[in-house]
Amino acid sequence: MMRILLFLATNVAIMIAISVIFNVLGLKSTLDAQGVNLNLDALLMMSAIIGMTGSVISLFMSKWSAKNAMGVHVIDRPQNQTEQWLVGIVARQAQQAGIGMPEVGIFDTAEPNAFATGANRNSALVAVSTGLLQNMNADEVEAVVGHEISHVANGDMVTMALMQGVVNTFVYFFATVIGHLVDRLVFKTERGYGPAYYVTQMVAQIALSILASMLVMWFSRYREYRADAGGAQLAGRQKMISALQALQRSHEPAQLPGELAAFGINGGGVQRLFMSHPPLEERIAALQNNR
Repeated sequence: MMRILLFLATNVAIMIAISVIFNVLGLKSTLDAQGVNLNLDALLMMSAIIGMTGSVISLFMSKWSAKNAMGVHVIDRPQNQTEQWLVGIVARQAQQAGIGMPEVGIFDTAEPNAFATGANRNSALVAVSTGLLQNMNADEVEAVVGHEISHVANGDMVTMALMQGVVNTFVYFFATVIGHLVDRLVFKTERGYGPAYYVTQMVAQIALSILASMLVMWFSRYREYRADAGGAQLAGRQKMISALQALQRSHEPAQLPGELAAFGINGGGVQRLFMSHPPLEERIAALQNNR
């Protein structure tokens, strides 16, 4: 809750700062002189509602969505030795990390992967793939679980969702301002909204969203190093290194859908700026150099 309040306060502070800057620089009066009669304070508020609502709803639905999207079998009562061992590892590491016991699940895919999700660090979900259990040894699985537990303990799910909400807020805000400017100054629309407003606003949203996603993915990569360090602390540095090396040996790591990709043990992308995870060799090197 404190993390949510902090991000909301940050969002409000940025909104106030932008409003002040617009007024100090006289941008509001400049826009008015060009016939762009925007209530910037109201636009900022509306942008925040639009930008944050989707992210907050997605955050609170994250466990339900993950279970359905990945077909996660939640272990209510362990049915075999493997499930009992996995639940025991999660319970021990959750206690070490100072968080509530997460739900533990297994999803059926041949490729090694795992993820953590949930709106509350004391009521999260940690799930591993059948491929992970089959292709990694016990020490490596323990390290992967430690990585996911660290995501939960660090509050990464909440941080990423709220950061995306803040980014969405300002993408919509600036896209709307740009749309009005083009509509009034270039296409000389005098009253109401011309077609140019809608087209420009949509194009600006796409362009700004691409730029904003670079910032979000940069933070996602930074947060992966922290989770690796947390996994090393919970399970042992060499175990964490071995787990990442095992992922390197797998040919085509399973891609998690949508927002879950940022919370898996493995990830990537075509271009580095849009990668949710750093390259595995860099993550391994970071652990090896942190002696």
